[in-house]
Amino acid sequence: MNDTVLIIIDIQNMYFEEGSYKLFNAEEASLKAANILNHFRSKNLPVIYIKHLFKDDKISQQELMRKCEIHKNVMPVEGEIVIEKKYPSSFLNTDLKSRLDNLKAEKLVVAGMMSHMCIDTTVRAAQNYGYDVTVLEDACTTKNLNTKNGEIHASVVHDVFMASLKGMFAQVMTVDEYISAEN
Repeated sequence: MNDTVLIIIDIQNMYFEEGSYKLFNAEEASLKAANILNHFRSKNLPVIYIKHLFKDDKISQQELMRKCEIHKNVMPVEGEIVIEKKYPSSFLNTDLKSRLDNLKAEKLVVAGMMSHMCIDTTVRAAQNYGYDVTVLEDACTTKNLNTKNGEIHASVVHDVFMASLKGMFAQVMTVDEYISAEN
């Protein structure tokens, strides 16, 4: 397993607070992410955090910085890598690929936010580099989406994106299934 890296994408304060970015079941998903994080830490396996740099002219820079911080449930510790990004793909204009190369990573385990945006985009991009990817579906979440025909509930959006990634782009399983499969 020493070729396996946990990537925690965008589990940031912004997604837990009232406002236009609050996600469905963010707390529950972050606690599942904390479970896999603790599992990786207990095995001294590498963890990389991805942190999206949001823009919001409606709030102060200080408030924006606080909202962009990684959530307390999965707070990085010394020695864990934090990569900042400006786009949905964690690979685009970041050093994620070189960091993974330095770690000799072949397998990626992904948790985070949002299923329909940064999780999907990053997992699909990982295929371009030949990584074996596992997405932990219960450690990811998203939000309701609006269409011309009305609102699609976040749970449906999440399920659709997990189903579309499963097979061709990634293995999709729960945190408990992943931990059990290792033993």
